[in-house]
Amino acid sequence: METITLNKKDIYTGNLILVNKLYPLKNSREENKLSLVPLNHQYKDTLLEMKTANMLEHLVNDLKCDEDIVPVSGYRSYEEQKNIYVDSLENNGKDFTEKFVAVPNHSEHQTGLAIDLALKQDNIDFICPNFPYDGICNVFRQKGLDYGFVERYEKGKEAITGIAHEPWHFRFVGYPHSKIMNEYGLSLEEYIDFIKQFQYENRFKIKSGNKTIEIFYENMSSQLKTIDLPDKVCHLISGNNVDGFIITLWGNNL
Repeated sequence: METITLNKKDIYTGNLILVNKLYPLKNSREENKLSLVPLNHQYKDTLLEMKTANMLEHLVNDLKCDEDIVPVSGYRSYEEQKNIYVDSLENNGKDFTEKFVAVPNHSEHQTGLAIDLALKQDNIDFICPNFPYDGICNVFRQKGLDYGFVERYEKGKEAITGIAHEPWHFRFVGYPHSKIMNEYGLSLEEYIDFIKQFQYENRFKIKSGNKTIEIFYENMSSQLKTIDLPDKVCHLISGNNVDGFIITLWGNNL
């Protein structure tokens, strides 16, 4: 067995952190050790967390859609999010802003894990870009699941997410979490709760090719916790920004 130590301060980092009206971003960019990179050479001003940028680039290259789909907004600093929020209040009013623009430190854009996309056209709305449910946009939406991206704010989930339906907003949660969320029809809020029923002893299991993937939740009621993981398997640990960690194991020996 491999022994690892979990630290409660790390529950605020990782691909699966939940950032919404109830759970703000706890750490600054520096505290999160967020590695931001340009999306690509063409969009140097659009920054994303490194893994998110890499997977998005692979997805776009796979679909050959770089001439059809364009980035609108990626990572935002606290000040950028604040300015967008204030400007929207002034120009669009309170009702619109509360539906489509998150309060500073409650925006996924500050994590570097989210991006707004648009179908390429002459005029693109910054707050509500056009990303329809047909053509290359819907192909992207479906194929994106294989690369770890989900449409974050789906229709019918407004009461849960606290944000209006946004077909253009995609969040990197990583594979296989993206596929599980889609299969079970879960928002990230619901997925965080769903995974809590799976502890180490009764891990959630799926097959991916010839590998087994297992997922479980570890609550962090104490500052430090030591857990044992199986030998010779890969693992990825993400905080949920709420109360614990989601741990993903994959390999041939599970």
